[in-house]
Amino acid sequence: MMKRALIVLSLTVALFGAVVPLQSVRGILMSPEELAAVNSSTSSATARNRQGSTGNSFVRAFKAPFKAIGRLFGRGKKVENKLERLTDKDIRRFESTPVDQIKDATVAQANTSGNPPDRPAASAVGHLEKGRHLLSARHLNEAIAELSLATSTDPSLSEAHNLLGVAYQFKGLPDMARRSFEAALKIDKNNLQTLNNLGYLLSSTGDYKGALSFLKKAARLAPDDPRVLNNLALAQSQLGKFDEAPKNFVRAGGEIKGRLNAANQLQIAGRPEEAQKQFEAAKLRAEAEQKADAGFQAITVLVELKNGRVTYASVSNHRPGLEAYEASALRFARQRRFPIDKNGQESVVVKVSPPPAS
Repeated sequence: MMKRALIVLSLTVALFGAVVPLQSVRGILMSPEELAAVNSSTSSATARNRQGSTGNSFVRAFKAPFKAIGRLFGRGKKVENKLERLTDKDIRRFESTPVDQIKDATVAQANTSGNPPDRPAASAVGHLEKGRHLLSARHLNEAIAELSLATSTDPSLSEAHNLLGVAYQFKGLPDMARRSFEAALKIDKNNLQTLNNLGYLLSSTGDYKGALSFLKKAARLAPDDPRVLNNLALAQSQLGKFDEAPKNFVRAGGEIKGRLNAANQLQIAGRPEEAQKQFEAAKLRAEAEQKADAGFQAITVLVELKNGRVTYASVSNHRPGLEAYEASALRFARQRRFPIDKNGQESVVVKVSPPPAS
């Protein structure tokens, strides 16, 4: 016990002797790196830091007896909850953490609800619809942006690729339009609209032989579609296939209009005699229809279309005394079918025969 008292007394004397140096010590809690940064700032700071370095040496020597005293009195344990600097090794350990595992765990947790995430699909459909409306309004740049987002979000949307091809074609970019149409056909090889659009594009760029294969396939899928048949007849005319072209012109536009179109193509091809025959056939058919229509009334019906179906029909110009004709025309117009992508308003002329006498 006497020994401990003597040690404490001697250390107390040393403490009083070190009061003045301790007051001159600055920054003893700074790390060596921080001291180096301060040392490089100014010469005066360098002097102070040198003095502080000496103070640090003194403090380290001064702290040793207190550690010994702590051990003597049983207080030599380390403090666990103290702040420590991150070492390079610690940083590398954080960088090597497998982030993919966290990502997979998040996805797995989301799927435990039984409802798979459908946000990308919903987002793609939203971009598709925006692109469709912009394309209808001929805002081509905006339509291309939205449809491109739709195809990148959900590459399996064949309709988005098809409409993107249409937008590129309107923009005067046939190569990009062709790539979009071909991408759509890889997803849906029997899509009528895409086959027709690609066939028309190839015809417009002079590749009539390439266009013919796609348009023939489209005509097999829709043998009564007037647009497909007309495009097919045009491609056949450019290839000189006038044994087939006039038939498809007639199937597309009727006897009168079809024969007139065939006559025009024959005239362009330098075959005036065959063209004259088509003109004569169209004239005879028109005269016959005029005689047959002597007692008929032509009623103009305005229809609203949604996806090729008539949702509303009305007579645009009501005429007194023709109520029975107009009722028949409305009934016929409501039953008529249009191409599935047809939307908006359309005027239809219906020829109605006189009602039977009562």
